[in-house]
Amino acid sequence: MQALPFSPRGFRSVAKNVGIRDETLDFTVIVSDVPASAAAMFTQSRFCGAPIIVGREHVANGQLQAFVINSKNANVATGEEGLANAREVVRLVAEELGIDPTDVLPSSTGVIGWQLPMHKIRQGIRGIAKELREGELHISAQAIMTTDTRPKIRACKIGNATLVGMAKGVGMIEPNMATMLSYFVTDARIDPKTLKECLHEAVAVSFNCLSVDTDTSTSDTVAIMANGLAGDVPLGEFRRALREMAIELTKDLASDGEGATKLLEVTVREAASYEQAKRVAKSVVNSPLVKTAVFGADPNWGRVAMAIGKCSEQEDIMPEKVTIAFGDLVVYQGQPLPQDRLPELKAYLQRSEVAIRISLGLGESAATVWGCDLSYEYVRINGEYTT
Repeated sequence: MQALPFSPRGFRSVAKNVGIRDETLDFTVIVSDVPASAAAMFTQSRFCGAPIIVGREHVANGQLQAFVINSKNANVATGEEGLANAREVVRLVAEELGIDPTDVLPSSTGVIGWQLPMHKIRQGIRGIAKELREGELHISAQAIMTTDTRPKIRACKIGNATLVGMAKGVGMIEPNMATMLSYFVTDARIDPKTLKECLHEAVAVSFNCLSVDTDTSTSDTVAIMANGLAGDVPLGEFRRALREMAIELTKDLASDGEGATKLLEVTVREAASYEQAKRVAKSVVNSPLVKTAVFGADPNWGRVAMAIGKCSEQEDIMPEKVTIAFGDLVVYQGQPLPQDRLPELKAYLQRSEVAIRISLGLGESAATVWGCDLSYEYVRINGEYTT
């Protein structure tokens, strides 16, 4: 993977293999030269990983200076030993970098229920300060991957500042607050309170609108550091850039969903509220029957009608007001339309990106969510995950 065209000032990183499970990259540290404003969002799973517990504590004051992330092992359901291991990783990294341990946010992703191989991690951490390099965040994006087939990383300029975002996660994705693992770094100067607001706004319309398989991860983390070395930037431009980058990464994740062959985008318009629009859109994008129809290019639009209808608590939804379309091909408008467009619809479903558009005819609110099709390969990947 090529290096990014530009990088934020004052951030260095190292990515390496420490032998957690295989010989691929599995450990990375991203550090700011100075303490940075910070914000993060985490999974709401009751089985959250040990790094989540530590991360919540460390970001509470709105300041961080480093991320430390390992892949291949989630450090989840590992009891007191797992929590002690997460704290030790943070302490060892902080000692190597000469920073406060409470300014380090840890993350782990991978298999649940296994203790971290601490003897390997301790050895891997030793001497990392000398291994840190500028301009190598793209390598960190590779080190955080598990079943991803490709790294996901984006960069943009905001005035004199740079924003870089990376993400991983192609399975166990159906969020409560955040989803998968995603990290943003910027040299813009943003105070912690404002940074937290910006992150929550961006996540609400991006990662929280993503689903691969309806399962909430135990390790979901989205975090951002802003070290201020590039000075102030127009806040509106920063908010927009962060939101757009988060949406781009969301689409990257959806299109690389485990076993996915197609990106699925579902938009619900003319809903009575945003919550209703998102509820219906999620019902459609999560439906195994809709997902398999998209995979097989089967023009069975009745499955979309089914997925709308099973939102039974939405009592104001009436079939006679609903419109369903695939791309620009309208198939239902209060009643089924002539079936002579089915060949055209089947051809549309052969595309690598499929858009399902629904109008409820109830109001002016809208929501868009992203997901993927459901293929034979998804079953193979998850049937052999630990073997």
